[in-house]
Amino acid sequence: MNIADSSDGPEPGQKLTLILRVVSDPARRRILKVLKKKEGPGAPAGLCASDIEEQINLSQPTISHHMAVLVKAGLVHAQKDGQWVWYQRNEKEMRRFISSLRKTL
Repeated sequence: MNIADSSDGPEPGQKLTLILRVVSDPARRRILKVLKKKEGPGAPAGLCASDIEEQINLSQPTISHHMAVLVKAGLVHAQKDGQWVWYQRNEKEMRRFISSLRKTL
């Protein structure tokens, strides 16, 4: 399924537009780049907000806001483990986004 042609969500092209808006924020792009590492110390998988905070110098509340936007857009998976939330990039959705962008442009 192509992001630009998704039939189970927004109209064709709207999902691509949403993702473009999400990744247009420089802080979110930095977060996605940091999440490429996939594992933090002692993490089941991914990074927690404090791991991300250390690497990109944003406050924890700011990171939590951006993570909520990235999760809602489908670019990041969040897994709760006790009091911690671990974040991973959704590589499958990232590939769909890039493919749709290439086809659209």
